[in-house]
Amino acid sequence: MGTRIENDANENFIPVHLVGSIPLASADDVFDLLGRTLGNCCRRFPDGETGERKNWIGWQLGVFAGQRALIQSERKDRDYQLHPPFTFRPNYGPDDLSFKDLGFAREASSSFTVFGKKQTAGVLPENARFLVALPTPFAPVYSFTTYTIQDQVFQVYESAILSELGAICEMIPPEKLSIQWDVATEMSIFEGVYPAPIVDPWVTLMARLSRLGNAVPERVDMGYHLCYGSMNNQHWKEPDDLGMCIKVANELKKTVSRQINFLHMPVPVDRVDDDYYEPLIDIEMDPATEVFLGLLHDTDSANGNVDRLSVASKYLREFGIASECGLGRREPKDMVKIIEHHAEVSRQVHKTLTR
Repeated sequence: MGTRIENDANENFIPVHLVGSIPLASADDVFDLLGRTLGNCCRRFPDGETGERKNWIGWQLGVFAGQRALIQSERKDRDYQLHPPFTFRPNYGPDDLSFKDLGFAREASSSFTVFGKKQTAGVLPENARFLVALPTPFAPVYSFTTYTIQDQVFQVYESAILSELGAICEMIPPEKLSIQWDVATEMSIFEGVYPAPIVDPWVTLMARLSRLGNAVPERVDMGYHLCYGSMNNQHWKEPDDLGMCIKVANELKKTVSRQINFLHMPVPVDRVDDDYYEPLIDIEMDPATEVFLGLLHDTDSANGNVDRLSVASKYLREFGIASECGLGRREPKDMVKIIEHHAEVSRQVHKTLTR
């Protein structure tokens, strides 16, 4: 069952994780909604990735478009691309690329100022951390450049992401910061949905994911969101079961030298069968790692959410709950209802499982 949390009124909760995106007008609005609705049942609070960031990595298109060395192709490489990818202009190469300001550190700095004010005002819990969700560098490179140049571009863009990470970790106190790596593109390749211009995708991509985890300072809270996409609020594939997520998690446990503090995995709304959750038996995460199952669906009743959690609890003793993916593609007008649903299910599930 989920780990119990007690607030000041001795109410009990199943812990809630917020995956990242919440499409309100500003970080100020997001923190206000989360603080008054979720309170102490949530330990990590994102700024909602508002404004131009609401479509996950979509805002990074401008970073690639601004590169003098790149020119946009005439056609897409695959259907699951929003735009035709970029390639090198004639007589240009990777040495001509300059990803100086991706924007992640700039946005984190601005939002953390708001976060601090909300904590001082008592809107957010004193022990809360500010969650910064970062895409793996492979995701924008795979989305916005042609297969033929991805390996060359990746090396430059990865350095830029790590530079942004360094700046974030330098400006925000470690006890106040949580870093989440969004692992979506890699999962689509591990699942065989899309091709990869890599000789051994599993070995190469897992090594990159481990490198990202190890780049986060030990005192900074860090975890992975294993994602199956949410374009048009749908996965690019409905996972057969949690087997691939567990395989990735176990490999990260072996290869990441620092503590993995949390892990998030998706659960489709219709999966109340044992087959989906049974791979949880094989998870090798450290007991200190919080596992969050994305089984919380606001389109379902509290009983439906309890049913999914009850089946999962047969295979994993302690875990928290979350939505299946980020909420960035949902309607802003629905956010109050959706976040209230998070809190309601957190309380209802705990009462049901402890009766």
